[in-house]
Amino acid sequence: MIGSVLEERAVVKRGYTILPSVGLCESPLPNYKEASVKILAAPVIGADFAEYLIDFRPGGKTVKPIQDGLEYFIYGLRGKVRLDVTSEPRPVGPGDFAYLPPNVAFSILNESKEVASVLLLKRPYIPFEKESPPFVSGDEASIAGDIYMGLEGVILKKLIPADPAFDMAMNIFTFQPGTALPVIETHIMQHGVYMLQGQGVYYLGERWYQVKEGDFIWMGNFTPQSFYCTGRIPARYIYYKDINRDVTF
Repeated sequence: MIGSVLEERAVVKRGYTILPSVGLCESPLPNYKEASVKILAAPVIGADFAEYLIDFRPGGKTVKPIQDGLEYFIYGLRGKVRLDVTSEPRPVGPGDFAYLPPNVAFSILNESKEVASVLLLKRPYIPFEKESPPFVSGDEASIAGDIYMGLEGVILKKLIPADPAFDMAMNIFTFQPGTALPVIETHIMQHGVYMLQGQGVYYLGERWYQVKEGDFIWMGNFTPQSFYCTGRIPARYIYYKDINRDVTF
């Protein structure tokens, strides 16, 4: 009886997960005040990164600056927070982003009277020779994007520079209705996908799953994957992948 009333789209498999926004529980963390923190991915499921959806209520903030030897990426979803990086304030609103290398301390504060939501990703940085990646910030709207593999209607935006000093990428795909990735991909890179807009079907493992705005998907190494936009509006998602590093033994 209860199962027929409650909708359940969450999927947790060995090589992938799908987490709809409905049903995600908060994880109280002591360094976040007046904030709702939901953990989307973590090493416990096999991910090589951790990703959070954080809603900062008015006055919400990090209690103390973050500098734990990890690299971070922040992306604004709604509202606006202030990102303080080495004492320099930067606004992070919808579409704004920043990459924070491991040697940079930062803090977050919501000075507005509205809830502000961000995605926050962190992972151990894997050095490349003696290079150190720089701090990077920007606005998605200012990035033109490229047609992906010659497919009209599929646009890829790269938010982090294509430089071997970086061991990760954060990209945004936009699919016009009826467009899709051209193949079922299988590769060593992991992904963390957050649906920003629209809907579609994602191929994971051995079947297609319906996904929509607000869903999060983790894909492990060598998980077969593809996407097709089924809605009447463009589908957009931001995704993480690990790059520029050889396999380890």
